[in-house]
Amino acid sequence: MANIKDVAERAGVSVATVSRVLNGHSPVAATRERVLAAVQELGYRPNNVARALRTARTGALGLIISDLTNPFFTELADAVEDEARSLGYSLVIGNAGERPAQQDDYIRTLLDRRIDGLLVSSAGTGSAMLAEVVGSGTPLVLLDRSVPGIDAPCVRADGRAAMSDLAAHLAALGRRRPAIIVAPAGTPTGEERLGLFRGALAAHGIDLPDERVGAAPDLQHTGGRRVMSALLDLPQRPDMVLATDNLMALGAMDELKARGLRVPDDVALVSYDDVPWFAHTDPPLTVIAQPTRELGRVAVHTLLERIERRPADSVLLPARLVTRHSCGEPRTAR
Repeated sequence: MANIKDVAERAGVSVATVSRVLNGHSPVAATRERVLAAVQELGYRPNNVARALRTARTGALGLIISDLTNPFFTELADAVEDEARSLGYSLVIGNAGERPAQQDDYIRTLLDRRIDGLLVSSAGTGSAMLAEVVGSGTPLVLLDRSVPGIDAPCVRADGRAAMSDLAAHLAALGRRRPAIIVAPAGTPTGEERLGLFRGALAAHGIDLPDERVGAAPDLQHTGGRRVMSALLDLPQRPDMVLATDNLMALGAMDELKARGLRVPDDVALVSYDDVPWFAHTDPPLTVIAQPTRELGRVAVHTLLERIERRPADSVLLPARLVTRHSCGEPRTAR
């Protein structure tokens, strides 16, 4: 069975360098790649128990995702895992299923496993155990969703510029009766996206009255469809709907189809979130795309800064408008 000295010889580095790489501290990418390649070739498995006793670290990070059935969060978790593994860390993932109590159960489990740090994309508006994580001294970074009252850096997308671009795009296409499907009341991301959309529309003289704001009961297909149904039953039907989540956008699409309404001829539709198949729907869906993989990468590095007891600030990464054909955009001839 290969040992750490064998890995050092194969990689052409010292034992100390191998140890630093396996603990995620190598500053040179080329060195890290050589060491990890040697580990793979030799089938070396470090003794994590012994290492934890020496360093008070386990080489494991925790990630709690609010809903792994949501394609956005699935890709986000994949990005986090890829980056963590590239830095020599293992990742333990818990799915909160948008239930704060389930989130707390996973937090307890991960803390019991003595993870080195925790990433949380919080269910709802947070949970009681998050405050305990901060109090315990376990490094914590919030991902995608900030949580009021929790003193931890948050890595998330900034939709301000994208919403401004969307409002200008809609105004140019003559859409004057917008509506929005938002997350359940009290959800920070839902409130933020509503405020950004309303403000961006106002800059073009377009109103977004309360009757055209629909709060879904959940962030699921069924919630989006239910709100779209209510919006379509208004005395004056909206000519455009923004769904602030990809699953709610799918539900909205299904309700339009069930009523025999066409996108964009009868109602334009935009999703806040992009998923691969939105480029292949009929018509292809205009979206606000979040930098999902970059969010995951930056979140891991922010957490490692916290683990090393270095200052780490919150990070905002810009979302962007991707125009396709669901708002009546002209199609170019091929």
